[in-house]
Amino acid sequence: MAKRKKNFVLDTNVILHDFRCIYQFQENDIYLPIYVLEELDRFKKGNDQINFNAREFTRELDKLAGDDLFVKGVSLGENKGRLFIVTNKPFPPEIQETFIDRNTDHLILGIAHWVKAKNSRVSTIFVSKDINLRMKAKSLGIQSEDYTTDKVKDPDVLHKPIVTYKGFNTEIITELYKSNEGVPVADLKLKKTVQPNDCFILKNNSSSVLARYSAFTGNVKKVMKERCYGIEPRNAEQVFSLDVLLDDDIKLVALTGRAGTGKTLLALAAALQQHKYFDQILLARPIVALADRDLGFLPGDEKQKIGPYMLPLFDNLSVIKHQFNPNSREIKEIEALQNEDKFVITPLAYIRGRSLSDTFFIIDEAQNLTPHEVKTIITRAGEGTKMVFTGDIQQIDSPYLDEHSNGLAYLTDRMKHQDLFAHINLVKGERSYLSELASELL
Repeated sequence: MAKRKKNFVLDTNVILHDFRCIYQFQENDIYLPIYVLEELDRFKKGNDQINFNAREFTRELDKLAGDDLFVKGVSLGENKGRLFIVTNKPFPPEIQETFIDRNTDHLILGIAHWVKAKNSRVSTIFVSKDINLRMKAKSLGIQSEDYTTDKVKDPDVLHKPIVTYKGFNTEIITELYKSNEGVPVADLKLKKTVQPNDCFILKNNSSSVLARYSAFTGNVKKVMKERCYGIEPRNAEQVFSLDVLLDDDIKLVALTGRAGTGKTLLALAAALQQHKYFDQILLARPIVALADRDLGFLPGDEKQKIGPYMLPLFDNLSVIKHQFNPNSREIKEIEALQNEDKFVITPLAYIRGRSLSDTFFIIDEAQNLTPHEVKTIITRAGEGTKMVFTGDIQQIDSPYLDEHSNGLAYLTDRMKHQDLFAHINLVKGERSYLSELASELL
């Protein structure tokens, strides 16, 4: 039985999230309120991903443009629906009575109301990433949904624990300690399916070993605790994290976990430990302005505006520096790297557009990135580059992302079967007992 065609009315934030969103609705028709184009026009200037998306969508629209776009609509391609831009429609009295302000959001809802009334036999769905606006639409009897195309169906992929196998074969444990090559994974006879670079703990009474499966060799090898540029791992999760961060075969790493688990600190220590093998170390994070206010409202020049957002990254660097004497070789190395611009801490927006070769690139607070932003960043990786994404999906600052739609979850879900990718979820906080208590209880 053929599916019944639907009409989708898109909000501006959907386009800013994915500039190719109009091609994701199969055979259904798309309606764009003219007010969406007005809002996009205000986003075209700037270096952030949403500014890029606004510009790219405008170009995409220009390819489709014609007189029919505003009357009969234009085809979006084979087995796709049509795209319409709706203009000059009366503001519905129902909305005028419900909402006092005649702002852009309410004008967009007015178009959704008009599309629904005009096509009463066809389901009309308003699509927005703004939860509040979706609720307003529903209060008017308009069906509304989030944009779900790039959502992760199972966000638990980020909460993957380190598996402990108890009562394990003692002979295998002994063999793992003896062999540098490891043991074929089939010999372990594990009950669970093993993914590339899975980490686990094997125990038998007083004997135990930390181990990781390498898809490159098909073997499981022991993982030893290593001090890394003054930082010593305090638990098994941190030991595994340093192991994958220092493995040259693994080019993409995701470190997840709540505040205080050491994600960024471990990544930075690993980068400094390997600085001789890379031309540059980049440590960046996205800037999510408070209360949706642009950086322009902050006082000072450009460096002073972004300074407060970069402080957490400098704090991690300070922790590493405090492990050494001020006159030590390590401190001199860090200072030399900074003076030669081989170690740079910067907002993520300043990195976009570059091709990164032989770079150790740490992207902090990656839960605030969209899936498209993550893709854009990774596709910048040239030869010899390693990328590390760190973040906590419980601390998403973007109003249009959640645990299902953020780029960190998307990355981990899509890459989990790849040989060159490793994901470690850190659970145990090591910042302080107070920090750990606050994470659990508050």
